[in-house]
Amino acid sequence: MIRRLQETDIDRVMELWLGVNLKAHDFVSAAYWRSNFEPVKEMLPQAEVYVYEAAEEIQGFVGLTGEYIEGIFVSGEMQSQGIGKRLLDHMKAIKDTLYLSVYQKNTRAIRFYQREGFVIQHEGWDESTGEKEYEMIWQCMQL
Repeated sequence: MIRRLQETDIDRVMELWLGVNLKAHDFVSAAYWRSNFEPVKEMLPQAEVYVYEAAEEIQGFVGLTGEYIEGIFVSGEMQSQGIGKRLLDHMKAIKDTLYLSVYQKNTRAIRFYQREGFVIQHEGWDESTGEKEYEMIWQCMQL
């Protein structure tokens, strides 16, 4: 089930946020993710966040600011089981355009987004991490 974030979900969502970032972005210092934990936790209630819940536990979530996807996070043991796709499909159902940034070294995520219809719009640089990234876009094909 996909639903909006509730205040009682924040600790679990942040646990996922940190764990997934540490694993998926092992090329970025772990100290970077840990130092951003509290600021992200404080901003979470202001974002548009949807959680994927199964067996009464949050297994993943997606955060948006407007049409910009801040990230899709799925617990390690539940990855490659369609949760990220379901969260993304939910966003596509409510938005006509979606943007995101993805580190170039995160090839798994790039392939996922390309499979889901995103195209690389341009190449950039994340000044806070010193890593190259792509900005990607998806647009609804209305008939």
